[in-house]
Amino acid sequence: MSERSDGPADANLPDDVDAPDTEDLEPEADDSAVEEAAKRVPRGVPLKVEGLRKEFGGITAVDGATFSVEEASLTGLIGPNGAGKSTTFNCITGVHEPTAGTVQFRGEDITGERPHAIANRGLVRTFQIARELDEMTVLENLMLAPGHQRGESITRSVLPGLRGDVVRQESELREDAWETLEFFEIDHLAGEYAGNLSGGQRKLLELARALMTDPEMMLLDEAFAGVNPTLEEKLLDRIHDLREQEDLTFLLVEHDMDLIMENCEHVIVMHQGRVLDEGTPEEIKANEDVVEAYLGGEV
Repeated sequence: MSERSDGPADANLPDDVDAPDTEDLEPEADDSAVEEAAKRVPRGVPLKVEGLRKEFGGITAVDGATFSVEEASLTGLIGPNGAGKSTTFNCITGVHEPTAGTVQFRGEDITGERPHAIANRGLVRTFQIARELDEMTVLENLMLAPGHQRGESITRSVLPGLRGDVVRQESELREDAWETLEFFEIDHLAGEYAGNLSGGQRKLLELARALMTDPEMMLLDEAFAGVNPTLEEKLLDRIHDLREQEDLTFLLVEHDMDLIMENCEHVIVMHQGRVLDEGTPEEIKANEDVVEAYLGGEV
C-alpha cells in the first residue's frame, strides 16, 4: 500500500494544468440567495402590441400604441377619458379590426381575428358594463360560458347512445361552476336571476364567468367601476389569488389611481391614442409629463 502524500493536492498535476485557487472559490449559495435569483429570472411575454392604430372616419382613436405584458403580472393601463384605452382593448380582443399594427398572443399573430377565436386561445376580456344574461340564474350564466360543449350538438343531446356523454360533461361543468361561485363567494346567489344582482355582484359574476372559459390572460375593462369598497376588496383579493395560484396574467383598465398604484407592478399610460410612458408605479408618479397630462399635478 502506498504512503499517503502530505503535499498539496496539486503536487501531481501536469505542468500545463493550473491548479484551482481554492481561496477564490465562492461558497455554495444558500436557499435564500437561490430564491432571490429565481425572482430575477425574466418572465415570458404573452401579449405584444406593436404600432396599433385604429381610425374611425377622420378620427384616430389609437395612434401607434406599442407595449407588452409580462407573464403572471397585474399590469395597469391608464389614461384620461378619450385616451384610447377601451378601443385598444377592442382591437386586441377582435371587437374592432385595427387600421394598422399587430397584436401577438403567445407568439402568434391574432390581429383581426374574431372575438370567439381569440377567447378560445385563452385571451379573455370583461366589459365596462357587465353583460350577464338577465333571465338566466347565476349558476346558468357560469355553465354557459365554456366553449365546445357537447350539448351544443342536437344529435348528441337527443340520441340515447350519445346523450350520456352530454349529461356527464354537464355534471362536470356544474361542479366547476359551483367551485367558481365559492371562490368568488357568491355561491349563495347561485339560484338568483342575474338581472336581480347589484352592480358589484354583476362585476363578480362577469369575472367568474370569464374564469369559467379557462383563460391564460384576462383583460379587465373598468372592473371596479361602481363597486362598493367591500366588493372592490373582494375582487382584488380574487385577482391576486388567481395570479399566485393559477399564474394568470391581467391587464387592467381603471380610473382609480390609488387602486392602480397600490396593486399593479407595471403601469402603461396612454394619452391621445399613444403610449406616453410605462414603468413601475413609482416611475410613473415621478414622470412630469404623465402628471401634467393625466394625474392633475399630484399623485
